[in-house]
Amino acid sequence: MNIRVVVADDQEIVRTGLVMILDSREGVEVVGQAADGRQAVELARRLRPDVCLLDIRMPGLDGIEATRLLTGPGPDHSPAVVVITTFDLDEYVYDALRAGARGFLLKDAGPDLLSQAVHAAAAGDALIAPRITARLLEAFADSGSPTRPAEPVEPLTEREEQVLLTVARGRTNAEIAEELYISLSTVKAHIAGLMAKLGARNRVEIAMWAYETKRVRH
Repeated sequence: MNIRVVVADDQEIVRTGLVMILDSREGVEVVGQAADGRQAVELARRLRPDVCLLDIRMPGLDGIEATRLLTGPGPDHSPAVVVITTFDLDEYVYDALRAGARGFLLKDAGPDLLSQAVHAAAAGDALIAPRITARLLEAFADSGSPTRPAEPVEPLTEREEQVLLTVARGRTNAEIAEELYISLSTVKAHIAGLMAKLGARNRVEIAMWAYETKRVRH
């Protein structure tokens, strides 16, 4: 079955380009377009897409608030959200990821990376533009709360600590499996265990926790 996507961007030329790219990809179908966050939320709740691709800066309801509404408690169906922006250190990105976004891309990411991000989000994974993953997380961890996050009630195992570090460095599941000499299913099981122990909704929040607890240093 195709991955059903809603695309939201207030710039028509950008929105049209994103739709054309995604519709040209096998296994992806754009089912709705929105010019602002409020319209995106309405479309998502009516059309129940698998993924919403949201620009951060939109009039009325921006991408951050739209993300929070779509991924927070409420409707049974919560689509995966990928945020997209022009600036790699946009001050709003951190808030978007905290709101539940499952990926972050720059608008110059290119067709292949855009497609990868949509597929990753639909599969419950997450993708942040590789060239800025570490720098982005480090910058936002440094600018976040000075209070160090609490350690989980149930301590992480040695293997979970290893998987945590690879996730924080932006590795994909396949790359983690190869690096740690474990199966793909084992990687997925460890990531699920990390999310449960840390109260994280996705691997982006796992990575942010690793930086905030200084497990990954500059």
